[in-house]
Amino acid sequence: LPQWISMINDTQLDSGEQLHWECRATGKPRPTYRWLRNGEPLNSQSRVEMVNGELIIHRLQQADSGMYQCIAENKYGAIYSSAELKILASAPTFSTNPVRLIATVGKDVSLECRPRASPKPRISWRKNDKRVQPSRRIMLLRNNTLRIINSSRSDEGSYVCRAENQFGSAELTTVLLVKEPMRVELTPVRVEVTVGESVVLSCKVTHDPSLDVSFLWLLNNQPLNTQQEGGHFEYIQTQSSTADLMIRSILLKHAGKYGCRAQTSADSVLAEAELLVRGPPGPPGVVIVEEITDTTATLSWSHGVDNHSPITTYNVQARSPVSLGWQTVKTDPEPVTGNMESAMSVELNPWVEYEFRVVATNGIGTGDPSAPSRAVRTKEAVPSVAPANVRGGNGRRHELVISWEPVSEEFQNGEGFGYIVAFRANGTRGWKEKMVTSADSTTYKYRDETFPPLTPFEVRVGVYNNKGDGPFSEVVTVFSAEGEPREPPSEVQAFAISSSEIKVMWKPPNPGPGRPQGYEVSFWKDMEQEETGKKKRTTGNETTMLLTGLDGNTQYLVSVKGFNSVGQGPASSPAKISTKKNAPSLPPGNLMWIQEGNNVSLSWDPVKARDNESEVIGYKVLLRQEGRGHSQVMRTPNSAVILTLPEGGTYIIEVRAVSEGGEGAASAQVRVLTSS
Repeated sequence: LPQWISMINDTQLDSGEQLHWECRATGKPRPTYRWLRNGEPLNSQSRVEMVNGELIIHRLQQADSGMYQCIAENKYGAIYSSAELKILASAPTFSTNPVRLIATVGKDVSLECRPRASPKPRISWRKNDKRVQPSRRIMLLRNNTLRIINSSRSDEGSYVCRAENQFGSAELTTVLLVKEPMRVELTPVRVEVTVGESVVLSCKVTHDPSLDVSFLWLLNNQPLNTQQEGGHFEYIQTQSSTADLMIRSILLKHAGKYGCRAQTSADSVLAEAELLVRGPPGPPGVVIVEEITDTTATLSWSHGVDNHSPITTYNVQARSPVSLGWQTVKTDPEPVTGNMESAMSVELNPWVEYEFRVVATNGIGTGDPSAPSRAVRTKEAVPSVAPANVRGGNGRRHELVISWEPVSEEFQNGEGFGYIVAFRANGTRGWKEKMVTSADSTTYKYRDETFPPLTPFEVRVGVYNNKGDGPFSEVVTVFSAEGEPREPPSEVQAFAISSSEIKVMWKPPNPGPGRPQGYEVSFWKDMEQEETGKKKRTTGNETTMLLTGLDGNTQYLVSVKGFNSVGQGPASSPAKISTKKNAPSLPPGNLMWIQEGNNVSLSWDPVKARDNESEVIGYKVLLRQEGRGHSQVMRTPNSAVILTLPEGGTYIIEVRAVSEGGEGAASAQVRVLTSS
């Protein structure tokens, strides 16, 4: 069965042109071809050729338009390829008419003539009703455009393009005006400023007054968008032929070539000016570590841009994992001048990983730093820094506790770092030395049952690593531990303050080793175990404590023990004490009052305590001015009182019963108003 290799497609041609279609198919046996137009067989004629799948029609006519089919067939079947042929036939027309064209003296001018027509029309030009004759200065191009070279005022006038074919004709009139060329001046042509300063570029135009002029500002050949520049640029146009560009608080990125393009309907002219910005230097090139020792690093770099101000000095900086960011380091030579591209960093710490960078400075300021170098580690060396703040004390009985501030990694100078702890009792000759292998250790404990508490020792702490032993610290005196308190407090006494409060007092133990740093008071109910009770500690060496939140009319046991940083001492013998009965639960009742002027006589029914309550010993009268939080208090043993109130106020009065167990409930409130 035939298979298509190439097929025909819809085509649109002018009348009089030639159609060439080709269809190709494969098959066994080789296919033969036939053509149909509008479903009817197409036969060869004087204008129509059909050869092996090709169809050629010469001098197309309107009658040739229609639907065509190419049929490829063999004994196994036939396949079809279809396409439409459209024949265009129209009189010439112009889309715009007339056309107004403005040119400038000395410039070339092109007057176009592009009619829509089918077939292609014949074109002729005339000026002011006279046929245009081509010359060395006036040319008729193949696309029917009339081109005038080096135009002058004499070329002004009305030019008519006439297009004509067998279907009709049309004309296009182009009115040509020739104006004097525009001149643009941008000042200053070259200007140097420093970062942070401001400058004004002025663009002045000389042009034909009959033409309107517009301005476009460019930076490095790109249109300048003032909205995206953070307020640094401002356009100022005071006259129709003058435009200024103000640049405020100039940055380095504002340097470059500025252009002012003036445009009219006849001309477009560009004037340019160069702006140089002086500023701090740019970053130097990448820093390379040429050589490394235990305390030095030889560095090299390349110059960065100086931003139009010569580089005066370079500053070398370093950082390590233990430093607080980038730090300036000493160099050889010192200082590093602006014409140098290498220096040696000195007085580095051994066995520390460093990164280096370089910062350039000129007369304007200091620029951005270079990119960091690769990280390098200095060589190992014997430690040179001894531990600081060697001290001791505390610990358990018969212990000597020695502590120090660890040497930071920055000063350990190599692997295998540790401490040598040396000590001897005062008055002895030989030193005991103990190795502490952890670089992070801060404490060493030595225990000996033979020395008594608070024995003085001379102590020093040294350092070492795989390279050797470093220095020792200064010798200090450290006392052995005095241990936890050995004796309990004495003369423990307890007093009931109210139904919920007990005051406890004691005397400290006799002076000696194991001095208390504070005391812990334990208290529990008589019918309970001590373990279920509560504990409360003093904040210092106080020898009194107030226990609160207790149950009323209840017997408690209280004991006291000393404590210090080592531990707790023995507890005192328990002291027994009962809290007072609870305060009366009933409030004063039947509160009555009589007011005479500013004097108020109050009376109430006495409160009778219940069996489990404390006896009433008096009453408390609370007086408060309305709107204020503060209350005045008056105490009385009786169930009546006379109050004298200040003038001009409203007062709230209430009464509470008072007993050894505390205060009872409040009475109903009385509200009294005094006159001013």
